[in-house]
Amino acid sequence: MVSIDDVIRLLEAARDSESSVSASPAKKRAASPKKKRKPSAYAQRYGKAFKKLQPKYKTKAGKWKKDGFKRCQKAAHKEAKR
Repeated sequence: MVSIDDVIRLLEAARDSESSVSASPAKKRAASPKKKRKPSAYAQRYGKAFKKLQPKYKTKAGKWKKDGFKRCQKAAHKEAKR
């Protein structure tokens, strides 16, 4: 006859083996880093145009003028289209 201690030990062993099996695929997914997407040609042109136009829409202190960001964004999109 099997004692209660033997049954408990068997259940704990089964639980531990299940958790180690299910944990290993999760570790594999976490180990592989996500690749960063390559910016499109338009996004690169827009970024350069935005940085070039920024000083025009900022104050001497470096803050944006009234509606400066919005206007700079629109101007950068216009320039990037060219």
